[in-house]
Amino acid sequence: MYSNQKPVTYTEALKKLERYCVYQDRCHQEVEQKLREFRLIPEAREKIIIHLIENKYLDETRFSQSFARGKFKNKHWGKQRIVNELKQRKISQYNIKKALEEIDDSVYLGVFHKLAEKRWNQVKDESIQRSKQKFIQYLQYRGWESTLIFDKLTELQTRRYEK
Repeated sequence: MYSNQKPVTYTEALKKLERYCVYQDRCHQEVEQKLREFRLIPEAREKIIIHLIENKYLDETRFSQSFARGKFKNKHWGKQRIVNELKQRKISQYNIKKALEEIDDSVYLGVFHKLAEKRWNQVKDESIQRSKQKFIQYLQYRGWESTLIFDKLTELQTRRYEK
């Protein structure tokens, strides 16, 4: 797996990881994976991580906050998907809570309603059962809360039958 790679010195690894962290906020797990690729001894890896934390290159709170903002704003993920993705990256419960505070509730609901309306218009020409199923799956996959989804579904169905 690593046979083609030339060994990396401690100083080279440190500089590469500083650039890696400056380019984009990273979590500890990503940095540790990168360090394993360099095949450094455990003491050197530990020393590099300490250096990155002390010099503010690596900050889990900052990472989780920018991750939550970015995934919500760009991909329209719901809070459940964001939480699950952060848990996969072994982010602490405290940092997950801080990350979710980055998302304004009124903006969150506005994005949800806009996304739900758009999806409903895409699937409404199919059978009622199939359109409901596609609507629910689409929003659940993106991490939106079931209560929001089912309340919106009820509202949209009521609107459909009023016409």
